[in-house]
Amino acid sequence: MANDIPFARLARFVPRRLRYPLVLKAVSFGLIGFVNAGVDAGVFFLARALLNTSSAAGAASAALAAGCACAAPETPITIAANVLSWMVAVTGSYVMNSSITFAAESGRTLRWRDYRRFALSGVAGLVANTGALVMMDDFLPIWGAKLCAILVGFVVNFGLTHFIVFRAQPERET
Repeated sequence: MANDIPFARLARFVPRRLRYPLVLKAVSFGLIGFVNAGVDAGVFFLARALLNTSSAAGAASAALAAGCACAAPETPITIAANVLSWMVAVTGSYVMNSSITFAAESGRTLRWRDYRRFALSGVAGLVANTGALVMMDDFLPIWGAKLCAILVGFVVNFGLTHFIVFRAQPERET
């Protein structure tokens, strides 16, 4: 059971009751997600800082927020930075999860079709992530709001990735 995943040697350190394939996949997905969270956060804070220093972006953000009368003037910049950081992180996540977490299902082969499904399923995670970010930004410092958003996105993304993108294929009789 543990030998069908790339982290087989590490599995011996996991208590027996936790050595279930779904739990091991969730842990692997989480470790890859931890790396991607760093990428996501780094790109997010860099993009947000760059957009905040641009007078054109600031004016567009304020105009957009005023036009919809639904957000603070800086909220569109926060959302734009979040979408950009997601776009960068989703590609790295697909490559690593195809090669490690879902290696048995993907055959460690990168396919455009699977990438499109992965990215499309990730849009649900992006929406959940962005919604959490915008909501939590009212109550927490931006770094805390981003951390909450990453956690919400993880839950949504793992569920969709496991059950839709890399679902186990039925065994064929030979």
